[in-house]
Amino acid sequence: MSPRRNRPRGGEIFPERGAEQGIRYGGGGRVEEWRGEEWSVRPVSGASAAGKRYRCPGCDQEIPPGVPHLVAWSEYGGIDDRRHWHKACWNAKDRRTTQVQRSRNAPRY
Repeated sequence: MSPRRNRPRGGEIFPERGAEQGIRYGGGGRVEEWRGEEWSVRPVSGASAAGKRYRCPGCDQEIPPGVPHLVAWSEYGGIDDRRHWHKACWNAKDRRTTQVQRSRNAPRY
């Protein structure tokens, strides 16, 4: 008896994998509605911004360089309105409570 083949043979495409291709990081963006506005959401691999750090508005934590995340901006906003989010924070944005704003002298962490 020959061993079981774990990998699909050439040319076979599984439907669940084909659907997943569009939401991988670095792929095309999509438009979502949130707070009565349309938002453009684009996945980012994180590799292109070497040395840059972003702060997620959902959890107020830093997104280190090289970490995949999302970039979201309002359709009516400009380039300066783009925000970098953790994917989980963006997905949970409706379940989160109101953000507590830090004072000027408060630590960032």
